[in-house]
Amino acid sequence: MGNDGYVHGYSVREHQRLTDQASSLVELLHWDTAFSAGSEVLEAGCGVGAQTVTIARNSPDARITSVDISAESLAAAKDRVGRAGLRNVTFRQADLFDLPFPDASFDHVFVCFVLEHLKDPAGALSRLRSLLRAGGTITVIEGDHGSTYFHPDDADARRAVSCLVEVQARLGGDSLIGRRLYPLLADAGYAEVSVSPRMVYVDGSKPHLIDGFTLKTFTAMVEGVRDQALAAGMIDEASWERGIAGLTRTAAADGVFCYTFFKGRGLRPASATAAWPARR
Repeated sequence: MGNDGYVHGYSVREHQRLTDQASSLVELLHWDTAFSAGSEVLEAGCGVGAQTVTIARNSPDARITSVDISAESLAAAKDRVGRAGLRNVTFRQADLFDLPFPDASFDHVFVCFVLEHLKDPAGALSRLRSLLRAGGTITVIEGDHGSTYFHPDDADARRAVSCLVEVQARLGGDSLIGRRLYPLLADAGYAEVSVSPRMVYVDGSKPHLIDGFTLKTFTAMVEGVRDQALAAGMIDEASWERGIAGLTRTAAADGVFCYTFFKGRGLRPASATAAWPARR
């Protein structure tokens, strides 16, 4: 990615959380993610390859170039893709803002859970647009922590989630970025922009989502900023512990947890002016 402000860190635990997140959300986020045979696809900010495996499987005849700034993450991604038996992915270490490719190198760009960590997501989208051929598409997936709600409601749990939002903001990111995808893509010059919400709804009838998303993805993500939140005085330790208990409580048989992701698409127009009619 384009900075070192990755709020969740690069621990083994975080690698596992990303894996749990990806596996629990494949159907919701990627039932319509596929790229045509022979196309050149750039995955910008591949991390540990949690999403790489899915897009490579969904597009077996596309050529995918996956880049990330972290050598450690790239090593994990290469291992993951290799163990999956996939042969259509090439990896490069690079900064998203200084990618080593000529303009118009790719037919498609795929970006998942990256913009929220960048200090300049608009600049990143503009740079990625220059790498697309005319008519090429971008697919962007981001979450929005402000879309979180649950039963039983719990004030301390909501405070803990707010701490995650604030910690990320102090690092220069925006964990509420999902709601901004349409204007970000349109203002970056993409045409035919569309955004679809993808809501995760978890209740007692969905044990795979209770485990994979409510507990191992979202609650684990909140738990990961404990030390920063306490050190910054955002919350006291007793309230924090009650908040995590409140989030965990939603995983009980009578609990409900809801969260919304946003999936945006756009294309590079043949001319600079072609992108703007929808914004007038």
